[in-house]
Amino acid sequence: MILAARVGGMLTAFAVLLSVTAVLAYLNERLLHFPTTVGVTLAGTVASLLLMALDALGVPGLRGWAAGLLETLNFTNFVLNGILSILLFAGALSLNAGQMLRQRVSILTLAILSTLLSTFLIGFGAYFVFALVGLHVPLMWALLFGALISPTDPVAVLDLLKRARVPARIETLIAGESLFNDGVGVVIFLVLAGLAGIGPGHAEPSVLGALSLFVREALGGMLFGALLGGVGYLMLRSIEQHAVEVLLTLALVVGGYVAATALGVSGPLAMVVAGLVISAVKERAFSPDTRAHVEGFWETADQVLNILLFAFIGLDVLLTRTTGRQLLASVLLIGVALAARWISVALPFLLVRAREGYGAYTVRLLTWGGLRGGIAISLALSLPDSPFRMHLLTATYAVVLFTIAVQGLTIMPLVYKASAASTETPARS
Repeated sequence: MILAARVGGMLTAFAVLLSVTAVLAYLNERLLHFPTTVGVTLAGTVASLLLMALDALGVPGLRGWAAGLLETLNFTNFVLNGILSILLFAGALSLNAGQMLRQRVSILTLAILSTLLSTFLIGFGAYFVFALVGLHVPLMWALLFGALISPTDPVAVLDLLKRARVPARIETLIAGESLFNDGVGVVIFLVLAGLAGIGPGHAEPSVLGALSLFVREALGGMLFGALLGGVGYLMLRSIEQHAVEVLLTLALVVGGYVAATALGVSGPLAMVVAGLVISAVKERAFSPDTRAHVEGFWETADQVLNILLFAFIGLDVLLTRTTGRQLLASVLLIGVALAARWISVALPFLLVRAREGYGAYTVRLLTWGGLRGGIAISLALSLPDSPFRMHLLTATYAVVLFTIAVQGLTIMPLVYKASAASTETPARS
Protein backbone atom coordinates (compact mmCIF):
# COMPACT_ATOMS: atom_id res chain seq x y z
CA MET A 1 0.00 0.00 0.00
CA ILE A 2 2.83 2.39 0.85
CA LEU A 3 4.58 1.65 -2.45
CA ALA A 4 1.35 2.08 -4.38
CA ALA A 5 0.68 5.41 -2.68
CA ARG A 6 4.22 6.58 -3.45
CA VAL A 7 3.98 5.58 -7.11
CA GLY A 8 0.57 7.22 -7.33
CA GLY A 9 2.00 10.40 -5.82
CA MET A 10 4.82 10.47 -8.35
CA LEU A 11 2.40 9.93 -11.24
CA THR A 12 0.19 12.75 -9.95
CA ALA A 13 3.19 15.07 -9.60
CA PHE A 14 4.41 14.21 -13.10
CA ALA A 15 0.92 14.71 -14.54
CA VAL A 16 0.76 18.18 -12.95
CA LEU A 17 4.25 19.06 -14.23
CA LEU A 18 3.37 17.84 -17.72
CA SER A 19 0.10 19.77 -17.78
CA VAL A 20 1.64 22.99 -16.44
CA THR A 21 4.51 22.71 -18.92
CA ALA A 22 2.11 22.26 -21.82
CA VAL A 23 0.15 25.37 -20.78
CA LEU A 24 3.34 27.42 -20.36
CA ALA A 25 4.64 26.28 -23.76
CA TYR A 26 1.29 27.16 -25.36
CA LEU A 27 1.24 30.63 -23.81
CA ASN A 28 4.82 31.21 -24.94
CA GLU A 29 3.99 30.24 -28.52
CA ARG A 30 0.85 32.38 -28.54
CA LEU A 31 2.07 35.47 -26.69
CA LEU A 32 5.82 35.70 -26.08
CA HIS A 33 7.37 33.97 -29.10
CA PHE A 34 10.60 33.36 -27.18
CA PRO A 35 12.65 30.23 -27.84
CA THR A 36 10.53 27.58 -26.15
CA THR A 37 13.02 26.54 -23.48
CA VAL A 38 13.67 30.17 -22.52
CA GLY A 39 9.98 31.04 -22.54
CA VAL A 40 8.83 28.16 -20.33
CA THR A 41 11.66 28.80 -17.86
CA LEU A 42 10.69 32.45 -17.50
CA ALA A 43 7.00 31.62 -17.28
CA GLY A 44 7.67 28.94 -14.68
CA THR A 45 9.78 31.35 -12.64
CA VAL A 46 7.06 34.00 -12.76
CA ALA A 47 4.49 31.42 -11.66
CA SER A 48 6.74 30.39 -8.75
CA LEU A 49 7.26 34.01 -7.69
CA LEU A 50 3.50 34.60 -7.85
CA LEU A 51 2.85 31.63 -5.56
CA MET A 52 5.55 32.89 -3.18
CA ALA A 53 3.94 36.34 -3.17
CA LEU A 54 0.51 34.87 -2.41
CA ASP A 55 2.05 32.86 0.42
CA ALA A 56 3.66 36.01 1.83
CA LEU A 57 0.29 37.79 1.65
CA GLY A 58 -1.28 35.07 3.75
CA VAL A 59 -3.01 32.96 1.09
CA PRO A 60 -2.57 29.49 2.60
CA GLY A 61 -1.80 26.16 1.02
CA LEU A 62 -0.90 26.93 -2.59
CA ARG A 63 2.87 27.26 -2.24
CA GLY A 64 3.12 24.28 0.09
CA TRP A 65 1.03 22.10 -2.24
CA ALA A 66 3.10 23.03 -5.30
CA ALA A 67 6.42 22.62 -3.48
CA GLY A 68 5.28 19.22 -2.22
CA LEU A 69 4.60 18.06 -5.78
CA LEU A 70 8.06 19.17 -6.92
CA GLU A 71 9.73 17.46 -3.98
CA THR A 72 7.84 14.26 -4.81
CA LEU A 73 9.39 14.23 -8.29
CA ASN A 74 12.90 15.01 -6.94
CA PHE A 75 14.71 17.18 -9.48
CA THR A 76 18.05 15.34 -9.08
CA ASN A 77 16.53 11.93 -9.81
CA PHE A 78 14.42 13.42 -12.60
CA VAL A 79 17.55 14.71 -14.35
CA LEU A 80 20.58 12.62 -13.38
CA ASN A 81 18.79 9.27 -13.07
CA GLY A 82 16.00 9.99 -15.53
CA ILE A 83 16.05 12.13 -18.63
CA LEU A 84 19.76 12.99 -18.85
CA SER A 85 20.67 9.80 -20.71
CA ILE A 86 17.96 10.43 -23.30
CA LEU A 87 18.91 14.08 -23.79
CA LEU A 88 22.62 13.35 -24.24
CA PHE A 89 22.07 10.45 -26.64
CA ALA A 90 19.52 12.43 -28.67
CA GLY A 91 21.84 15.43 -28.84
CA ALA A 92 24.77 13.31 -30.02
CA LEU A 93 22.63 11.43 -32.53
CA SER A 94 21.52 14.72 -34.13
CA LEU A 95 25.09 15.84 -34.79
CA ASN A 96 27.30 15.13 -37.76
CA ALA A 97 29.82 12.68 -36.31
CA GLY A 98 32.27 13.33 -39.14
CA GLN A 99 32.15 17.08 -38.49
CA MET A 100 32.70 16.48 -34.78
CA LEU A 101 35.68 14.24 -35.54
CA ARG A 102 37.24 17.01 -37.63
CA GLN A 103 36.74 19.45 -34.74
CA ARG A 104 37.78 17.00 -32.02
CA VAL A 105 40.74 19.10 -30.85
CA SER A 106 38.72 22.24 -30.18
CA ILE A 107 35.73 20.34 -28.73
CA LEU A 108 37.79 18.23 -26.32
CA THR A 109 39.95 21.21 -25.38
CA LEU A 110 36.87 23.16 -24.35
CA ALA A 111 35.15 20.19 -22.75
CA ILE A 112 38.11 19.16 -20.58
CA LEU A 113 40.58 22.03 -20.12
CA SER A 114 37.97 24.77 -20.05
CA THR A 115 35.75 22.91 -17.61
CA LEU A 116 38.68 22.22 -15.27
CA LEU A 117 39.91 25.82 -15.46
CA SER A 118 36.40 27.20 -14.94
CA THR A 119 35.87 24.93 -11.93
CA PHE A 120 38.87 26.37 -10.10
CA LEU A 121 38.30 29.98 -11.18
CA ILE A 122 34.68 29.95 -10.03
CA GLY A 123 35.52 27.90 -6.94
CA PHE A 124 38.15 30.30 -5.63
CA GLY A 125 36.04 33.27 -6.69
CA ALA A 126 33.03 31.88 -4.81
CA TYR A 127 35.15 31.27 -1.71
CA PHE A 128 36.10 34.96 -1.56
CA VAL A 129 32.64 36.24 -2.51
CA PHE A 130 30.92 34.25 0.23
CA ALA A 131 33.50 35.50 2.74
CA LEU A 132 33.03 39.07 1.50
CA VAL A 133 29.30 39.05 2.31
CA GLY A 134 29.80 37.32 5.65
CA LEU A 135 28.88 33.75 4.70
CA HIS A 136 31.32 31.04 5.70
CA VAL A 137 31.75 28.39 2.99
CA PRO A 138 34.75 26.01 3.11
CA LEU A 139 37.04 26.07 0.08
CA MET A 140 36.16 22.51 -0.95
CA TRP A 141 32.45 23.38 -1.00
CA ALA A 142 33.22 26.48 -3.04
CA LEU A 143 35.09 24.27 -5.52
CA LEU A 144 32.05 21.98 -5.63
CA PHE A 145 30.03 25.03 -6.68
CA GLY A 146 32.62 25.71 -9.38
CA ALA A 147 32.31 22.13 -10.65
CA LEU A 148 28.52 22.06 -10.77
CA ILE A 149 28.10 25.48 -12.40
CA SER A 150 30.85 25.13 -15.04
CA PRO A 151 29.19 22.68 -17.49
CA THR A 152 27.24 24.55 -20.15
CA ASP A 153 23.79 23.63 -21.42
CA PRO A 154 23.21 25.58 -24.64
CA VAL A 155 19.94 23.86 -25.55
CA ALA A 156 18.08 27.16 -25.65
CA VAL A 157 20.76 28.76 -27.83
CA LEU A 158 20.93 25.94 -30.38
CA ASP A 159 17.45 26.83 -31.61
CA LEU A 160 18.65 30.39 -32.24
CA LEU A 161 21.78 29.08 -33.98
CA LYS A 162 19.68 27.02 -36.36
CA ARG A 163 17.34 29.92 -37.09
CA ALA A 164 20.32 32.15 -37.86
CA ARG A 165 21.82 29.47 -40.12
CA VAL A 166 25.25 29.74 -38.57
CA PRO A 167 28.02 27.63 -40.09
CA ALA A 168 27.91 23.99 -39.11
CA ARG A 169 31.35 24.27 -37.49
CA ILE A 170 30.14 26.77 -34.88
CA GLU A 171 26.96 24.84 -34.16
CA THR A 172 28.94 21.61 -33.84
CA LEU A 173 31.50 23.31 -31.59
CA ILE A 174 28.87 24.60 -29.14
CA ALA A 175 26.80 21.42 -29.15
CA GLY A 176 29.84 19.14 -28.94
CA GLU A 177 31.32 21.12 -26.05
CA SER A 178 28.08 21.01 -24.08
CA LEU A 179 27.59 17.27 -24.62
CA PHE A 180 31.07 16.36 -23.43
CA ASN A 181 31.46 18.93 -20.67
CA ASP A 182 28.21 17.76 -19.06
CA GLY A 183 29.90 14.40 -18.51
CA VAL A 184 33.26 15.92 -17.59
CA GLY A 185 31.61 18.30 -15.14
CA VAL A 186 29.77 15.48 -13.38
CA VAL A 187 33.04 13.52 -13.07
CA ILE A 188 34.88 16.55 -11.63
CA PHE A 189 32.01 17.08 -9.18
CA LEU A 190 32.22 13.43 -8.04
CA VAL A 191 36.00 13.69 -7.64
CA LEU A 192 35.74 16.83 -5.51
CA ALA A 193 32.87 15.35 -3.49
CA GLY A 194 35.08 12.36 -2.74
CA LEU A 195 37.93 14.62 -1.65
CA ALA A 196 35.50 16.57 0.56
CA GLY A 197 34.32 13.35 2.17
CA ILE A 198 30.72 13.76 1.01
CA GLY A 199 30.87 11.59 -2.11
CA PRO A 200 29.34 8.16 -2.66
CA GLY A 201 32.33 6.58 -0.95
CA HIS A 202 34.08 4.88 -3.87
CA ALA A 203 36.97 7.36 -4.05
CA GLU A 204 39.82 7.84 -1.63
CA PRO A 205 40.06 11.37 -0.19
CA SER A 206 43.48 11.84 -1.82
CA VAL A 207 44.91 13.28 -5.02
CA LEU A 208 45.83 9.79 -6.27
CA GLY A 209 42.33 8.51 -5.52
CA ALA A 210 40.84 11.54 -7.28
CA LEU A 211 42.94 10.98 -10.40
CA SER A 212 42.05 7.28 -10.39
CA LEU A 213 38.35 8.10 -10.17
CA PHE A 214 38.60 10.68 -12.95
CA VAL A 215 40.35 8.26 -15.30
CA ARG A 216 37.98 5.41 -14.51
CA GLU A 217 34.84 7.50 -14.83
CA ALA A 218 35.84 9.50 -17.93
CA LEU A 219 37.82 7.01 -20.02
CA GLY A 220 35.76 4.07 -18.82
CA GLY A 221 32.56 5.88 -19.73
CA MET A 222 33.77 6.69 -23.24
CA LEU A 223 35.01 3.15 -23.86
CA PHE A 224 31.76 1.67 -22.56
CA GLY A 225 29.79 4.06 -24.77
CA ALA A 226 31.79 2.97 -27.82
CA LEU A 227 31.04 -0.66 -26.94
CA LEU A 228 27.32 0.09 -26.58
CA GLY A 229 27.28 1.92 -29.90
CA GLY A 230 29.08 -0.94 -31.65
CA VAL A 231 26.74 -3.61 -30.29
CA GLY A 232 23.76 -1.42 -31.13
CA TYR A 233 24.99 -0.99 -34.70
CA LEU A 234 25.38 -4.75 -35.23
CA MET A 235 21.85 -5.36 -34.01
CA LEU A 236 20.28 -2.48 -35.91
CA ARG A 237 21.83 -3.35 -39.26
CA SER A 238 20.50 -6.92 -39.09
CA ILE A 239 16.79 -6.01 -39.04
CA GLU A 240 14.42 -3.71 -40.89
CA GLN A 241 11.47 -2.72 -38.71
CA HIS A 242 11.38 0.85 -37.47
CA ALA A 243 9.37 0.23 -34.26
CA VAL A 244 11.80 -2.48 -33.13
CA GLU A 245 14.80 -0.31 -34.04
CA VAL A 246 13.44 2.60 -32.04
CA LEU A 247 12.93 0.19 -29.14
CA LEU A 248 16.51 -1.08 -29.47
CA THR A 249 17.97 2.43 -29.36
CA LEU A 250 15.79 3.30 -26.37
CA ALA A 251 16.92 0.15 -24.55
CA LEU A 252 20.53 0.95 -25.42
CA VAL A 253 20.17 4.35 -23.78
CA VAL A 254 18.16 3.54 -20.66
CA GLY A 255 19.73 0.14 -20.01
CA GLY A 256 23.19 1.34 -20.97
CA TYR A 257 23.01 4.28 -18.57
CA VAL A 258 21.99 2.02 -15.68
CA ALA A 259 24.76 -0.45 -16.60
CA ALA A 260 27.36 2.34 -16.74
CA THR A 261 26.35 3.53 -13.28
CA ALA A 262 26.57 -0.01 -11.93
CA LEU A 263 30.05 -0.43 -13.47
CA GLY A 264 31.28 2.80 -11.90
CA VAL A 265 31.90 4.63 -15.18
CA SER A 266 30.42 7.89 -16.44
CA GLY A 267 26.92 7.34 -17.78
CA PRO A 268 26.72 10.80 -19.41
CA LEU A 269 29.96 10.32 -21.36
CA ALA A 270 28.89 6.79 -22.34
CA MET A 271 25.64 8.13 -23.79
CA VAL A 272 27.42 10.86 -25.76
CA VAL A 273 29.87 8.42 -27.33
CA ALA A 274 27.15 5.82 -28.02
CA GLY A 275 25.06 8.49 -29.75
CA LEU A 276 28.01 9.62 -31.86
CA VAL A 277 28.77 6.04 -32.90
CA ILE A 278 25.18 5.47 -34.04
CA SER A 279 25.23 8.87 -35.78
CA ALA A 280 28.39 7.92 -37.66
CA VAL A 281 26.97 4.62 -38.95
CA LYS A 282 23.27 5.46 -39.28
CA GLU A 283 23.36 5.45 -43.08
CA ARG A 284 24.52 1.81 -42.96
CA ALA A 285 22.42 0.82 -39.93
CA PHE A 286 19.07 2.14 -41.18
CA SER A 287 17.19 2.26 -44.45
CA PRO A 288 16.07 5.77 -45.45
CA ASP A 289 12.51 5.14 -44.22
CA THR A 290 13.61 3.61 -40.92
CA ARG A 291 16.18 6.34 -40.38
CA ALA A 292 13.46 8.99 -40.72
CA HIS A 293 11.35 7.22 -38.09
CA VAL A 294 14.24 6.75 -35.65
CA GLU A 295 15.57 10.30 -36.01
CA GLY A 296 12.04 11.69 -35.75
CA PHE A 297 11.44 9.81 -32.52
CA TRP A 298 14.67 11.02 -30.91
CA GLU A 299 14.25 14.59 -32.12
CA THR A 300 10.74 14.76 -30.66
CA ALA A 301 11.81 13.11 -27.40
CA ASP A 302 14.70 15.57 -27.11
CA GLN A 303 12.49 18.62 -27.66
CA VAL A 304 9.68 17.49 -25.33
CA LEU A 305 12.01 16.48 -22.48
CA ASN A 306 14.02 19.69 -22.80
CA ILE A 307 10.85 21.75 -22.49
CA LEU A 308 9.84 19.72 -19.42
CA LEU A 309 13.29 20.19 -17.92
CA PHE A 310 13.35 23.95 -18.36
CA ALA A 311 9.82 24.33 -17.03
CA PHE A 312 10.89 22.31 -13.98
CA ILE A 313 13.85 24.69 -13.53
CA GLY A 314 11.55 27.70 -13.45
CA LEU A 315 9.00 26.10 -11.13
CA ASP A 316 11.68 24.72 -8.80
CA VAL A 317 12.38 28.26 -7.57
CA LEU A 318 9.58 27.52 -5.10
CA LEU A 319 11.92 25.27 -3.13
CA THR A 320 14.47 27.98 -2.33
CA ARG A 321 14.24 30.13 0.77
CA THR A 322 16.93 32.77 0.65
CA THR A 323 18.43 35.50 2.81
CA GLY A 324 19.68 38.93 1.82
CA ARG A 325 23.32 37.86 2.09
CA GLN A 326 22.70 34.84 -0.12
CA LEU A 327 21.05 37.03 -2.75
CA LEU A 328 23.94 39.52 -2.65
CA ALA A 329 26.48 36.72 -3.02
CA SER A 330 24.45 35.29 -5.91
CA VAL A 331 24.47 38.59 -7.80
CA LEU A 332 28.24 38.86 -7.41
CA LEU A 333 28.70 35.24 -8.46
CA ILE A 334 26.87 35.87 -11.73
CA GLY A 335 29.71 38.21 -12.63
CA VAL A 336 32.31 35.72 -11.38
CA ALA A 337 30.78 32.94 -13.49
CA LEU A 338 30.78 35.14 -16.61
CA ALA A 339 34.39 36.22 -16.13
CA ALA A 340 35.49 32.65 -15.43
CA ARG A 341 33.68 31.42 -18.53
CA TRP A 342 35.43 33.99 -20.72
CA ILE A 343 38.88 33.23 -19.28
CA SER A 344 38.40 29.47 -19.38
CA VAL A 345 37.38 29.64 -23.05
CA ALA A 346 39.80 32.33 -24.24
CA LEU A 347 43.01 30.82 -22.83
CA PRO A 348 42.62 27.24 -24.15
CA PHE A 349 41.16 28.62 -27.39
CA LEU A 350 44.53 30.17 -28.18
CA LEU A 351 45.74 26.61 -28.79
CA VAL A 352 43.11 25.81 -31.43
CA ARG A 353 41.86 29.05 -32.99
CA ALA A 354 44.59 29.47 -35.61
CA ARG A 355 44.54 25.79 -36.48
CA GLU A 356 40.77 25.54 -36.81
CA GLY A 357 40.15 28.96 -38.37
CA TYR A 358 37.44 30.25 -36.02
CA GLY A 359 36.44 33.89 -36.29
CA ALA A 360 37.17 36.66 -33.80
CA TYR A 361 33.68 36.56 -32.27
CA THR A 362 33.68 32.84 -31.51
CA VAL A 363 35.07 33.24 -27.99
CA ARG A 364 32.50 35.92 -27.21
CA LEU A 365 29.73 33.69 -28.56
CA LEU A 366 30.94 30.74 -26.50
CA THR A 367 31.11 32.98 -23.41
CA TRP A 368 27.69 34.60 -23.71
CA GLY A 369 26.13 31.44 -25.14
CA GLY A 370 27.39 29.31 -22.24
CA LEU A 371 24.00 28.78 -20.64
CA ARG A 372 23.67 26.72 -17.48
CA GLY A 373 20.72 24.44 -16.88
CA GLY A 374 19.45 21.24 -15.32
CA ILE A 375 22.81 19.61 -14.63
CA ALA A 376 23.87 22.48 -12.36
CA ILE A 377 20.64 22.49 -10.36
CA SER A 378 20.44 18.72 -10.03
CA LEU A 379 24.03 18.52 -8.75
CA ALA A 380 23.39 21.37 -6.29
CA LEU A 381 20.26 19.64 -5.00
CA SER A 382 22.24 16.40 -4.58
CA LEU A 383 24.49 18.02 -1.97
CA PRO A 384 23.92 16.68 1.56
CA ASP A 385 22.33 18.83 4.24
CA SER A 386 24.83 21.24 5.74
CA PRO A 387 25.06 24.89 6.80
CA PHE A 388 26.48 25.70 3.33
CA ARG A 389 24.04 23.86 1.06
CA MET A 390 21.49 26.67 0.74
CA HIS A 391 24.23 29.21 -0.03
CA LEU A 392 25.31 27.13 -3.02
CA LEU A 393 21.77 26.28 -4.09
CA THR A 394 20.67 29.93 -4.14
CA ALA A 395 23.74 30.96 -6.15
CA THR A 396 23.13 28.09 -8.59
CA TYR A 397 19.54 29.15 -9.26
CA ALA A 398 20.65 32.76 -9.74
CA VAL A 399 23.35 31.91 -12.28
CA VAL A 400 21.11 29.47 -14.16
CA LEU A 401 18.18 31.86 -14.39
CA PHE A 402 20.43 34.76 -15.43
CA THR A 403 22.03 32.77 -18.24
CA ILE A 404 18.66 31.58 -19.53
CA ALA A 405 16.72 34.83 -19.16
CA VAL A 406 19.38 37.42 -20.01
CA GLN A 407 22.01 35.66 -22.10
CA GLY A 408 19.49 33.43 -23.89
CA LEU A 409 17.43 36.41 -25.03
CA THR A 410 20.35 38.68 -26.04
CA ILE A 411 22.61 36.22 -27.86
CA MET A 412 21.35 36.89 -31.40
CA PRO A 413 23.63 39.83 -32.32
CA LEU A 414 26.68 37.78 -31.35
CA VAL A 415 25.36 34.84 -33.36
CA TYR A 416 25.25 36.96 -36.50
CA LYS A 417 28.69 38.48 -35.89
CA ALA A 418 30.28 35.11 -35.17
CA SER A 419 28.61 33.68 -38.26
CA ALA A 420 29.94 36.51 -40.44
CA ALA A 421 33.43 36.26 -38.99
CA SER A 422 33.51 32.51 -39.48
CA THR A 423 32.38 32.90 -43.08
CA GLU A 424 35.16 35.39 -43.73
CA THR A 425 37.77 33.09 -42.13
CA PRO A 426 37.57 29.68 -43.81
CA ALA A 427 38.74 26.69 -41.81
CA ARG A 428 42.13 25.25 -42.57
CA SER A 429 42.39 21.65 -43.50
